[in-house]
Amino acid sequence: MVMSKVSELFRHFKKTFFRNPSTGTWGNFPIMQGPHEPEIYSINKPDYGRLQFPENQSSRQGQLLSGFATKEHMESLAFRFWAAQLHESWRLHRKLWEFCYILQGLYERDLLQPGKRGLGFAVGEEPLPSLMASYGCKVVATDLDVSDPRAAPWAKTNQLTNSLEMLNKRGICAPAIFREHVSYRPVDMNNIPADLRDFDFTWSSCSFEHCGSIEQGHHFLMEQVKCLKPGGIGIHTTEFNLTSNDDTITTGPTVIFRRNDIEDMISELRSLGHRVEPLCLDLGGHKEDKYIDTMPYGHNIHMKLKLFDKYTSTSIGLIIERDGLHLQKHKQSCA
Repeated sequence: MVMSKVSELFRHFKKTFFRNPSTGTWGNFPIMQGPHEPEIYSINKPDYGRLQFPENQSSRQGQLLSGFATKEHMESLAFRFWAAQLHESWRLHRKLWEFCYILQGLYERDLLQPGKRGLGFAVGEEPLPSLMASYGCKVVATDLDVSDPRAAPWAKTNQLTNSLEMLNKRGICAPAIFREHVSYRPVDMNNIPADLRDFDFTWSSCSFEHCGSIEQGHHFLMEQVKCLKPGGIGIHTTEFNLTSNDDTITTGPTVIFRRNDIEDMISELRSLGHRVEPLCLDLGGHKEDKYIDTMPYGHNIHMKLKLFDKYTSTSIGLIIERDGLHLQKHKQSCA
């Protein structure tokens, strides 16, 4: 009798919490099993319940690593705080995770404060520039030129910007402060202008998988580091293939990075003297972390999804410090 009641409650949960439970599936992700290089991966995860954020500065016990979108991230007080700051309704959605992950990563590293300079790539109509400006940051927001033929699909879905006003349409930042702190210019991520230099931080939210190929996305990640001053931080999220470490989409408007692609990028960044936060292997242990959203996508649980009717993907975030290894060695030699 009790088990029957529990089953009935769970069926009711699925019907009410998922927009359409018949469109999703449940999955396990063996792609992350197997040997892991200790210099790239971390078997430990931060204590997300102890992340410091503006309304809770009591400790610095937890700090984000490079990692994947999980329910535990989203349920933390820190991520809930950033969602509210962005004027977003809290939900288990990977795009919201990406925004909160970027903001939390920057805040922990003392970069959301007056005078810090940030450079955003393919910002679309993101609310991040306006929130960063409200904290006193000077932001250069960039996106593909509207005259570029590649921009047409993004313009049709309101994911392209060509003016400052579009970046503060939520009213997160006072208009006068926003105009003083944020500028916009068209930039092709495959050809970053040489004058975009000496920034304290860079970011992109699920953008460099749209550069045209796995190789071009890899090239962007290497090139964006040049926009940072020594010790500067880049935080970038992208698509991660949970289905295969071999079969994937390698060219086209959207590619899906495999585990070996991510490892190659991290290894090259390290070989150039940059530091990358270790990649936390945690994919989430909750039932919602195993839910795979399928077309037509829902809005309540969208942490993992099916792409091209074949690949399961989730968001991965990488936190990169320019010349971090060199600076770390210098500090140790001076100690």
